Amino acid sequence: MDKEGISSLTNICMTWICQNVEVLCVSQKDGSLQIRHCPLFPQELADQLLHKLADEGLLDDKTVGIFQNLEALRLRQAFIRSSRVSAEAFRLSLCPHKLQELNASHIHSDITISDILHNLSSNKHCRQGLHSLLMNGLNLYRETGEIGQARFSALRGLKNLSVAWTDLDDTGLEDICSLPMLECLDVSGANITDLTPLLNCQSRLRSLTVHGLQKLEMSTASLLSVLDKLRVLRHLDISNDRLVTDVDNLVQQLLERPGILPHLVSLDVSGWRGVGDAAVQAFVEARPGMTFIGLLATGAGGSELMSTGGNLKVAGEANLTQVCEALRRYSEQESLLREVLVHLYKYTSEIERSQPDILKLVSDGMQHHTDSLHVQLVATACVFNLTTLELVQGMPLHLLETVVQQLLTAVKNFPNYEQLQKNCLLTLCSDHILQVVPFDRYEATKLMMMLLENHEDQTLQRMAVAVVSILVAKLSTEEISELGAEAFIMKLQQLLSIVQQKATLGVVDSTLKFALSALWNLTDETPTACRHFIQCKGVELYMELLESYFSESSIQQKLLGLLNNVAEVKELRVELQDEDLVEHLLTLLINPAVDVEHSSILTWSYPQREMVSYRTLQPFYQLLQVSEYSGVQLWALWAVQLVCSQNAAQYCSILHTEGGTDILKVLSSHLDTHSDIKSLADNILTMLEQHLVGPESKHPANFPGVSKS
Repeated sequence: MDKEGISSLTNICMTWICQNVEVLCVSQKDGSLQIRHCPLFPQELADQLLHKLADEGLLDDKTVGIFQNLEALRLRQAFIRSSRVSAEAFRLSLCPHKLQELNASHIHSDITISDILHNLSSNKHCRQGLHSLLMNGLNLYRETGEIGQARFSALRGLKNLSVAWTDLDDTGLEDICSLPMLECLDVSGANITDLTPLLNCQSRLRSLTVHGLQKLEMSTASLLSVLDKLRVLRHLDISNDRLVTDVDNLVQQLLERPGILPHLVSLDVSGWRGVGDAAVQAFVEARPGMTFIGLLATGAGGSELMSTGGNLKVAGEANLTQVCEALRRYSEQESLLREVLVHLYKYTSEIERSQPDILKLVSDGMQHHTDSLHVQLVATACVFNLTTLELVQGMPLHLLETVVQQLLTAVKNFPNYEQLQKNCLLTLCSDHILQVVPFDRYEATKLMMMLLENHEDQTLQRMAVAVVSILVAKLSTEEISELGAEAFIMKLQQLLSIVQQKATLGVVDSTLKFALSALWNLTDETPTACRHFIQCKGVELYMELLESYFSESSIQQKLLGLLNNVAEVKELRVELQDEDLVEHLLTLLINPAVDVEHSSILTWSYPQREMVSYRTLQPFYQLLQVSEYSGVQLWALWAVQLVCSQNAAQYCSILHTEGGTDILKVLSSHLDTHSDIKSLADNILTMLEQHLVGPESKHPANFPGVSKS
């Protein structure tokens, strides 16, 4: 298994619990859940379970109730980011714990900062023991107002506080700065006009993030005066999310101010255009302990000191290393992420080796901004650059699964933006991705069909049809049936319309072939689909195509393959009893246009690859009855032996599961069975026995079938 796909035993267990949480629990009167027989969890595992529930999108008022069991599940580091936990559920399930850390950022409920502070301060252990609190993206109060309740200073033990992108104002900042142990503060994007309250904690503040403070009313001189007094500060982020020119020369004056921030090891000034390399280099050289500087969209970063690596990490655009550092640092900051992705696209246009680490960073950025068209547009273009041809072969499957899901989410979220759709389809049109990478092919098929219905662009249609033709071969008959009668008939009509358009022009291209393959696969072992095909006048169209493409063997094969699917449905055979159609088929038998090897069944040569991917071998069993003609039995056995020899892992298992083994044994032992037929049947039984009981090393566990193409 690839390195990205390997999970720890702990993670596997946590995933299993999350997937089966409803089964493991009983419901309480308030609707919350409680584990039936809950063992005593080691404290770290309780934290991990909560974190996993949040990561999987399963943490809500029901599931968080599990943690009301304080004896068995003791929390210290509570992660409920992006969950759907209400203020009341938070109070009942989490506040009684002796929390040391809490990440409650971007919760999707009506919970406010005031709710969290009020409930946490009701627990004496949290008042003194909670040292890290993250509440990014929440409102301070409800619309009705809760003035007087949001008191940060009640949590006396806080060392790390993040309230970025909230409506925190100057009054709130004053309260925060009275915390006696505060060391790290992030108030990015808040409604703060004055940073002077920071002087109340100047002797202890070591990290300050004030990215994107658009409402700041301080003069440059006043701001620099405050920063100058933060003598123990080691990390400072004053980056700008608007990516504008530094007209007041704030950054330049900071860099050139003698003796300011002498202990600084990390400085971020990204987004302030017009910064000079000379000032940056002098600032860094004066502080040899610096480990990071953010220079994206500043114009600086090209000097030798910034480009040669070493201990100093640079988030910028001067080289790929700087761009990757920027990707890592700014994945949650939309404007900076958009900027860095534009530069990444240029650097990856001619990349020569697989870069899974970079692809992972792009995927993370996409996941953080699923509703941003600009981020998704550039990110999907970068994904294509990073997954072309042989590059995709070197990517971990687990990573590719995540990336494919991000692409499908982008397709779904922006159905009317053709360029974005094309970017996603360019990546998806990959045999490796469609055949090997695990993802929800049923949902992907529905999405691709939706594209075909909504867009007439030829390039987009060609790619969507190509993807559909592969995906449908991977669906079960149940999944095809679940597509729904109304939607399904529209999908068939859309594919038949594409075929009709191509036939009218008399062309033979990939779009036509993929559309015919998709139709062939959609009707395989699916009577409902075959009925829809007939309802859509498919037989009439295929009769025309059989004549107009008489000399095109690849087209004839796909046409006859679908008609064969229809013929397998007993009640639909009458639909094929058309004089012109039968006459044409007889002509093919006499003088076949489709390549058929018919000299002697026992000497038929096997194709070098699997021509058709079967979901079942049931149609062959009907031809292996002892009452059938020997020629029919011989052909069916040849076909079964062919697919089993080419893909033993798939077809020997199907043969065994469906009871085909018993049919072969009856045929082999029957007195009237022809010796050639007995020989073929015995060969298949031997092959089956070797596959089922032989050494596992000789039989790959996952050898993907090839679709009808």
